[in-house]
Amino acid sequence: MIPVVSNISYRAAYVWRRNMDVYLTTWATNFLPPLLEPFQYLLAFGLGLGTAVGVLHFRGLPVPYMGFIAPGTISIAIMFWAFFETTYSSFVRMYYQKTFDAMTATPLTIEDVIAGELLWGTTKSLLAAGIMLLVLSCFGFVRWPSGLWVVPVAAVGGLLFASLGMIATSLVPTIEVFNLPIFLLIFPMFVFGGTFFPIENLPPWARWISVVLPLTHISRLVRAAALDRLEPADLGVGVAFLAAALLLALSAIALMRRRLVK
Repeated sequence: MIPVVSNISYRAAYVWRRNMDVYLTTWATNFLPPLLEPFQYLLAFGLGLGTAVGVLHFRGLPVPYMGFIAPGTISIAIMFWAFFETTYSSFVRMYYQKTFDAMTATPLTIEDVIAGELLWGTTKSLLAAGIMLLVLSCFGFVRWPSGLWVVPVAAVGGLLFASLGMIATSLVPTIEVFNLPIFLLIFPMFVFGGTFFPIENLPPWARWISVVLPLTHISRLVRAAALDRLEPADLGVGVAFLAAALLLALSAIALMRRRLVK
């Protein structure tokens, strides 16, 4: 890992800037999804199931079902926006557009390029989480100022899921193979990650599966911040996830270097 770290420089910020410039040229289509996404989840699940479910409890606090799933939608956005940015989008830039080849023809190193991609994937999570946080707070689903803690959680979660996505990109032979990590990793987290129901409702064997899924803990941290139910132990969880995210990021850079250097 030492050579990986030593080859990363400030120039990674130029890769981030390049992706941001592309994002800003198509800001309308990029801005609307995170703005409308919580409405779709709240309408489909909150209104559809909310009347049947009633009130749930989170750390001793009675919460209406819509108030329970609202922070969960932020967690889903953190995962989706980072993972899909460093899988499909990064693969297109690497394989079809040859953008990586063009950037490495400059003073940028491969490590700079991949680090910039990871930073951009993290930024996409932050943007989506920030927009959704503001939208949901307008409906009273976020308590302030504790809701501000969602931002660092989104940064850590974004880096973690962006790194997982880049690791997948370093391993898949073709773009169609992304269906495999999505089916084996992303979809189970979407379903069992504690976003739509408490994992305590699951049978013991399924609860153990849920506990090892990263989204379960990101979802719990986001919900605790949004509902002002943070506990001292949450700081330890956040630090552990930051360490895991950094380790995965370095692993992703090393694996991508192995793929790109022939």
